[in-house]
Amino acid sequence: MKSIIYFFLIILLLSTSVYSQKTEQFIFPLQNTYVHASSIVELPNGDLLACWFEGDGERNSNNNRINGARLRKGKKEWSDKFLMADYPDHPDCNPVLFVDRNEQLYLFWVIVRANRWESSVIEYRTSTNYKSKGAPKWNWQDVMLLKPGEEFAETIKKSFDEREGPDYSWAEYARKYEDMLYEAAVDKKKRTTGWMPRIHPLQLENGRILLPLYSDGYNLSLVAISDDDGKSWQSSLPIVSRGGVQPSLVENKEGNIIAFLRDNGDSPGRVMISESKDNGYTWTHAKKSEVPNPGTSVEVIKLKSGNWLMVYNDVEDGRNSFAVSISSDEGKTWGRTKHLEKVDKGNGRFAYPSVIQNRKGIIHITYSYHVGGNKSIKHVSFNENWITE
Repeated sequence: MKSIIYFFLIILLLSTSVYSQKTEQFIFPLQNTYVHASSIVELPNGDLLACWFEGDGERNSNNNRINGARLRKGKKEWSDKFLMADYPDHPDCNPVLFVDRNEQLYLFWVIVRANRWESSVIEYRTSTNYKSKGAPKWNWQDVMLLKPGEEFAETIKKSFDEREGPDYSWAEYARKYEDMLYEAAVDKKKRTTGWMPRIHPLQLENGRILLPLYSDGYNLSLVAISDDDGKSWQSSLPIVSRGGVQPSLVENKEGNIIAFLRDNGDSPGRVMISESKDNGYTWTHAKKSEVPNPGTSVEVIKLKSGNWLMVYNDVEDGRNSFAVSISSDEGKTWGRTKHLEKVDKGNGRFAYPSVIQNRKGIIHITYSYHVGGNKSIKHVSFNENWITE
């Protein structure tokens, strides 16, 4: 009897050891062509689907397109690239993948008009025919036209008036940043364009979809809300801050939504945090946390264990250090940390993570990998034990 118990203990230890190891691979071979801003999802059949934008640069390169690849369930190698979206003679950027409760696949991205981020418009398409090899078969596509109302501008003004911290005037005769932002927010045309996706949506238990968005024009964020399975969208009130963009949304045990944001504002660079207590419509003024941020994208997800996982650049300056951290208290503090990449500054750039945990509990992350003139999207996978062991 003891020998049988020992046998199963050995098997358990060996299996734990195997699943605790980190695996890594490039989705496609290193290349000179610019690639950035990947997104990954698990499909209902267990396949992984990833996408990114690719071309000669970012907003100034009209040949940017959205490419994708598929990792079949049980396979070890990603498929060849395939085209996901390409609007002729315009940059296509910032793709985001999402599978809703009805197993409908979404692709959100922006078309950059006039090569200006603040002129971007959101396109999205859906598919229910995505299980075969190659690109999904898209059955529907539309432009997402948000129309923030007068309350958008008033919320910005009120939030800055009530904020804690120093006065951000540069000089007695200088115009305040907040005043200029309010003037732009009153402009109906400006506040309806330039919103861009970056991080996975969050679907609540009641079915509401929250798609986090941000604006380089306003240098702040808001959320697109759908209560009819993506058929229509309305705008939340803004997540106001001095530079909080690209929010990542997580629901805590109380049912409140916590947003973790990239810091494009004043020094010191820190991950910013805001909270919504009404399912994503109104938000507190985003404040700096203790987590460093060099003005790069961050994503946070809730794991099956109940812990939260953050993927981020854990430095104030540069993109040469790229880490994952675990929180056991819903983002109040971050304990165990491991690095996915860490090189001397100037020797590599690793950024813009997209992270999921699949049905088997394995964590999958894709991110931009730029070393010298070589570029790719890297895929790493591990389970929670790899970080905490």
